[in-house]
Amino acid sequence: MRDNDPWDTIRSLAARFAEFDAERGLAAEEQWTLQVLKLSEEVGEAAQAVLGVRAANPRKGRSHDWEQVQEEVVDAVITGMVALTRMRPDDAPEFFASVLARKSAAFLPRTDPPPHPRDDPAVTSR
Repeated sequence: MRDNDPWDTIRSLAARFAEFDAERGLAAEEQWTLQVLKLSEEVGEAAQAVLGVRAANPRKGRSHDWEQVQEEVVDAVITGMVALTRMRPDDAPEFFASVLARKSAAFLPRTDPPPHPRDDPAVTSR
Protein backbone atom coordinates (compact mmCIF):
# COMPACT_ATOMS: atom_id res chain seq x y z
CA MET A 1 0.00 0.00 0.00
CA ARG A 2 1.35 3.41 -0.96
CA ASP A 3 1.32 6.34 1.44
CA ASN A 4 -0.23 9.50 0.02
CA ASP A 5 1.94 11.85 2.07
CA PRO A 6 5.67 11.21 1.64
CA TRP A 7 6.32 13.24 4.78
CA ASP A 8 4.65 10.48 6.83
CA THR A 9 7.24 8.00 5.54
CA ILE A 10 10.03 10.52 6.08
CA ARG A 11 8.88 11.08 9.68
CA SER A 12 8.89 7.32 10.29
CA LEU A 13 12.40 6.97 8.86
CA ALA A 14 13.65 9.94 10.89
CA ALA A 15 12.19 8.50 14.09
CA ARG A 16 13.73 5.07 13.44
CA PHE A 17 17.16 6.52 12.70
CA ALA A 18 16.94 8.74 15.79
CA GLU A 19 16.10 5.70 17.92
CA PHE A 20 19.03 3.79 16.44
CA ASP A 21 21.44 6.65 17.11
CA ALA A 22 20.07 7.25 20.61
CA GLU A 23 20.64 3.55 21.40
CA ARG A 24 24.27 4.17 20.42
CA GLY A 25 24.43 7.08 22.88
CA LEU A 26 24.64 9.87 20.31
CA ALA A 27 23.41 13.32 21.29
CA ALA A 28 20.96 15.10 18.99
CA GLU A 29 23.50 17.46 17.40
CA GLU A 30 25.87 14.56 16.74
CA GLN A 31 23.01 12.67 15.08
CA TRP A 32 22.24 15.70 12.90
CA THR A 33 25.89 16.06 11.95
CA LEU A 34 26.11 12.43 10.87
CA GLN A 35 22.86 12.73 8.92
CA VAL A 36 24.21 15.73 6.98
CA LEU A 37 27.39 13.77 6.27
CA LYS A 38 25.17 10.95 5.01
CA LEU A 39 23.54 13.48 2.68
CA SER A 40 26.99 14.40 1.34
CA GLU A 41 27.67 10.72 0.72
CA GLU A 42 24.44 10.33 -1.25
CA VAL A 43 25.19 13.39 -3.39
CA GLY A 44 28.63 11.91 -4.06
CA GLU A 45 27.01 8.68 -5.22
CA ALA A 46 24.82 10.65 -7.63
CA ALA A 47 27.93 12.39 -8.98
CA GLN A 48 29.68 9.05 -9.34
CA ALA A 49 26.71 7.71 -11.30
CA VAL A 50 26.84 10.72 -13.66
CA LEU A 51 30.53 10.06 -14.24
CA GLY A 52 29.59 6.46 -15.02
CA VAL A 53 26.95 7.54 -17.54
CA ARG A 54 29.46 9.82 -19.22
CA ALA A 55 32.17 7.12 -19.18
CA ALA A 56 34.43 9.69 -17.54
CA ASN A 57 36.49 7.06 -15.73
CA PRO A 58 38.61 5.29 -18.37
CA ARG A 59 39.16 2.38 -16.00
CA LYS A 60 35.41 1.69 -15.69
CA GLY A 61 33.95 2.97 -18.95
CA ARG A 62 30.18 3.40 -19.05
CA SER A 63 29.24 1.92 -15.71
CA HIS A 64 25.83 3.52 -15.08
CA ASP A 65 22.69 4.58 -16.90
CA TRP A 66 20.49 7.62 -16.37
CA GLU A 67 17.92 5.67 -14.36
CA GLN A 68 20.66 4.81 -11.85
CA VAL A 69 21.54 8.51 -11.67
CA GLN A 70 17.88 9.31 -11.03
CA GLU A 71 17.70 6.73 -8.23
CA GLU A 72 20.81 8.23 -6.63
CA VAL A 73 19.23 11.68 -6.83
CA VAL A 74 16.12 10.30 -5.10
CA ASP A 75 18.37 8.80 -2.40
CA ALA A 76 19.90 12.24 -1.87
CA VAL A 77 16.47 13.91 -1.70
CA ILE A 78 15.16 11.33 0.79
CA THR A 79 18.28 11.69 2.92
CA GLY A 80 17.91 15.47 2.87
CA MET A 81 14.25 15.25 3.89
CA VAL A 82 15.15 12.85 6.70
CA ALA A 83 17.95 15.18 7.86
CA LEU A 84 15.56 18.14 7.95
CA THR A 85 12.93 16.11 9.79
CA ARG A 86 15.46 14.94 12.36
CA MET A 87 16.46 18.55 13.01
CA ARG A 88 12.92 19.98 12.87
CA PRO A 89 10.56 17.13 13.84
CA ASP A 90 7.65 19.42 14.63
CA ASP A 91 7.53 21.46 11.43
CA ALA A 92 9.80 20.03 8.71
CA PRO A 93 7.15 20.06 5.92
CA GLU A 94 6.09 23.62 6.72
CA PHE A 95 9.69 24.83 6.99
CA PHE A 96 10.53 23.10 3.71
CA ALA A 97 7.55 24.73 1.96
CA SER A 98 8.48 28.15 3.34
CA VAL A 99 12.11 27.92 2.22
CA LEU A 100 11.06 26.50 -1.17
CA ALA A 101 8.65 29.41 -1.73
CA ARG A 102 11.26 31.99 -0.74
CA LYS A 103 14.07 30.49 -2.81
CA SER A 104 11.96 29.78 -5.89
CA ALA A 105 10.51 33.31 -5.95
CA ALA A 106 13.61 34.58 -7.76
CA PHE A 107 13.03 32.15 -10.62
CA LEU A 108 9.26 31.79 -10.89
CA PRO A 109 6.79 34.56 -11.66
CA ARG A 110 4.47 35.46 -8.84
CA THR A 111 0.99 34.12 -9.38
CA ASP A 112 -1.84 35.76 -7.51
CA PRO A 113 -5.04 33.79 -7.05
CA PRO A 114 -7.86 34.90 -9.34
CA PRO A 115 -10.25 37.40 -7.73
CA HIS A 116 -13.36 36.04 -6.10
CA PRO A 117 -16.47 36.72 -8.25
CA ARG A 118 -17.92 38.96 -5.53
CA ASP A 119 -14.79 41.15 -5.77
CA ASP A 120 -14.96 41.48 -9.57
CA PRO A 121 -16.60 44.79 -10.53
CA ALA A 122 -17.82 43.31 -13.83
CA VAL A 123 -19.81 40.69 -11.93
CA THR A 124 -21.16 42.93 -9.16
CA SER A 125 -22.37 45.67 -11.57
CA ARG A 126 -24.81 43.35 -13.36
